[in-house]
Amino acid sequence: MNYERTKNQNGKREGKGGVKTQGETVVIIPLEKLHPFRNHPFKVRDDADMNNVMKSIQEVGVLQPAIVRPDNNGEFEILSGHRRHYACKKLGFESLSCIIRDMDDDSATILMVDSNLQREEILPSERAFAFKMKLEAMKRQAGRPAKNGGQIGHHFNGKKSRELIAEAVGENARNIQRYIRLTFLNPELLQLVDDKLMGFNPAYELSFLDDKQQKELLSAIDYAQAIPSLSQAQRLKKLALLGELTKEDMYEILSEEKKQDVDRVVLKHDILKKYFPKSYTPRQMEETIIKLLEEWQKKRG
Repeated sequence: MNYERTKNQNGKREGKGGVKTQGETVVIIPLEKLHPFRNHPFKVRDDADMNNVMKSIQEVGVLQPAIVRPDNNGEFEILSGHRRHYACKKLGFESLSCIIRDMDDDSATILMVDSNLQREEILPSERAFAFKMKLEAMKRQAGRPAKNGGQIGHHFNGKKSRELIAEAVGENARNIQRYIRLTFLNPELLQLVDDKLMGFNPAYELSFLDDKQQKELLSAIDYAQAIPSLSQAQRLKKLALLGELTKEDMYEILSEEKKQDVDRVVLKHDILKKYFPKSYTPRQMEETIIKLLEEWQKKRG
């Protein structure tokens, strides 16, 4: 594989400097030869941060090469640089400066997670799946395979793997394990956490409900137009672990009047969804409603 080392194929600048970065060779690879890391837990979003990345690339080029590894199809898997890759595609570039590393699956997973955890904004779901992927990779490297997806905690020089991750990201080991529990939530419940509609602690408690119970809970949430509080989530978990949780329990618990909700106005989801695209999240709906109310208030004078 011979790739250009000094300039972008389409003549557009996408990087500056020489072909060596800390002793590693930087090569220019066509964008179509690059693909995301499998099961990449970090979302690439079209947001203000992405606009800043694109603006920076337009002004000074890609200062930090992406890190990739060769696959079995003559292409490359991105380990670090998913946002740079996306930004270059949007800007119309045809290639990206990269450092090629030949790495095994577990080493590649750890590098991918570590590089992406440096982002300023990380969603709870991203953090949860990233911690899980890294922990499982570390376990395999230690030669001790996981059993039934249970508690993870293999030892490295007297420390458990989750303790090492905790030190690296400034969390405690218990929180690492609690984050990983969020991966047991179904996507719709996890989205409520990402949208800041459900707190981390209630979400952790609800992760102990099985798949069927979680689906029934979503129906109860929609019916009651209420998100479980921590105490409610703990009661739901307790009933679930006892094998006594029913749909009726869910409706009853979620229909309880919370102190902070005494004067709330409830808009049923069935009514709201008639006015919004299917792709809209609850947060987008809320932002749109607030914007329209502000415009209405201005018109009233």
